[in-house]
Amino acid sequence: MFELSFMRNAFMAGTFIAIVSGTIGVFVMARNMSFLTHTLSEIGFAGASFAVFAGWPALNGMLLFTMLSSVLVGQMSIKESRREAVISAVSALFIGLGILFLSLSSQTASSATSILFGSVVGISKHEVWQLVGLSLLVLAVVLIGYRQLKFDSFDAVGARVNGVNGTIVSIIFLLLLALSVSVAAQIVGSLLIFILLTLPAASAKYFTHGVAKMIVLAILFAMLGAWLGLYLGYLTNWPVSFFIAVIEVTIYISALIFQHLVND
Repeated sequence: MFELSFMRNAFMAGTFIAIVSGTIGVFVMARNMSFLTHTLSEIGFAGASFAVFAGWPALNGMLLFTMLSSVLVGQMSIKESRREAVISAVSALFIGLGILFLSLSSQTASSATSILFGSVVGISKHEVWQLVGLSLLVLAVVLIGYRQLKFDSFDAVGARVNGVNGTIVSIIFLLLLALSVSVAAQIVGSLLIFILLTLPAASAKYFTHGVAKMIVLAILFAMLGAWLGLYLGYLTNWPVSFFIAVIEVTIYISALIFQHLVND
């Protein structure tokens, strides 16, 4: 399997995607922003479709659209009273734009499939190194601002009292989330981004409560899904995103059962 260059690229990409998704996912769950990963997935779809239309790499289009819109959408949807309306409006707009760009492009339907569900075969060595660079950037920013991000995510009131600027932390986090969405989409596609950005972290919180331990466990769960999904996809020629979804849902259900047994 590793004799094939595209599988080596896919496993390297999958490893960094799992690390980023597990790390950011813990803060996504703590800040109750899982809804935003869904919205950014539609925005990323439109960005990737625009890139196909413009002849760019799909990742560049996703980065452009998600980075420009993440802060705006995040700030618009802070109030729960208007969150559903904002999400519905933004999702509808960007899904429509994505369909438009694909219809105007000269690419085949396989381009749409790759954008929506990811493409292991399509990851080149250049794209892997680009993805690694973005992943390291996200992890470096998280490491530098870890104390403030943890404080603001898990105890927002205490963070304000201690002088943490919640607005700046929120903006930085939204940009990090946009980067993470664009990175994760390379394996699972824009349609299923939320799987790696929510389920591993949601499962981890049932096994441990320390933030650092949750991050480590979420990374391990995401890595298990990515690696095993890639291996099963290679064996069966079925979509990798399908296996990742099944594995992560299985882990989550197991976490719920574990929690139920512990409480009993």
